[in-house]
Amino acid sequence: MLTRRAAISLTLVASGFLAAAGGLPAAASSRSLTQPLGTASGTLASGSATSASAAPGLASGSARAASGSQAAAANLPAGGQVICDPSGETCYVLVETDPTPPPPDAASDTGTTRVCQNHEGAQVPCYDETFGWFNDQDRCYWRLLSPQPDGSNPIWEGNYPDGAIYSVTCGPFPAGSGGGWAWSPTPPPGFGDVGITPAQMAQRAVDSMRLTGPAIHLTITADDTGLVGMPVWLWTDVTPTTWGPNSATASVPGLSVTANARATQIAWDMGDGHTQVCAGPGTPYAPGAVESPTCDYVYERSSAGQPGDAYTVTATTTWQVDWAGGGASGSLTLTRTSTATVRIGELQVLVNG
Repeated sequence: MLTRRAAISLTLVASGFLAAAGGLPAAASSRSLTQPLGTASGTLASGSATSASAAPGLASGSARAASGSQAAAANLPAGGQVICDPSGETCYVLVETDPTPPPPDAASDTGTTRVCQNHEGAQVPCYDETFGWFNDQDRCYWRLLSPQPDGSNPIWEGNYPDGAIYSVTCGPFPAGSGGGWAWSPTPPPGFGDVGITPAQMAQRAVDSMRLTGPAIHLTITADDTGLVGMPVWLWTDVTPTTWGPNSATASVPGLSVTANARATQIAWDMGDGHTQVCAGPGTPYAPGAVESPTCDYVYERSSAGQPGDAYTVTATTTWQVDWAGGGASGSLTLTRTSTATVRIGELQVLVNG
């Protein structure tokens, strides 16, 4: 039994033993876990723990250490061994177990958002700022240690500098319990997996811009009536949401995408069966001027007989969006529409004589 009170670490190869000690889910593959256990008391014997004291000891990161590897080894499971550093301040308990395959429904992907579930089937965050990334196989959180332990640390198992050391946290959340340090040759399953593609993140960035159709302006106000044969000026306010340029960034842990949007044209459906396409936002009306230098339209017949005796003007802006992030890039073409009404009459000339 471990009775030494010092800065102690337990190294568990494969968490099948960890499951026996703390009631935690078994890992999917053989690995070593080093659990710093502090100086508080707990018990660990014969590869299992008493329900009253050992599991709480693991959950709180505490254990009772023994004085010397021989005394500790007497209580280890078959094939286990104790490794202590030369100072005797830190010991590692090595226990070999067979890997246990993960449950078949360890995680699911909706295609837009990754869904992570713990061993009880409850949904948990796929990323936690404290614990790191959720591992879809062992259902523990893995966080890359920074800085990495010195290459002489036994947790490397002789593999330094290959692979990396991770802090592993298992058990109920948000409190977390069990786990320890683990060496892995590659990032574990789910590490850095945000469950969403750069293109989907680009769409989120575009949504945050709140792009709209044109802020329609005409030389004829809603209370006035224009004339057949007279140019009607067409323009929009130039703002980030009505014409651009506009830019936004959408981010989740591990992925950031920036999108840049600009309008390229406005198609003005004038309500009489004709459409005027203008490459720019138009020019605000200048009192006294007749024709717009950039965008106008001439009605050939009255709006009498139309609903409300007015034409419905539908203006559709085409937006070009370029995005980049997450090692990918692309473009989107979007349209946004606004409507207004305009009354057009005919000039009546009376001739007397």
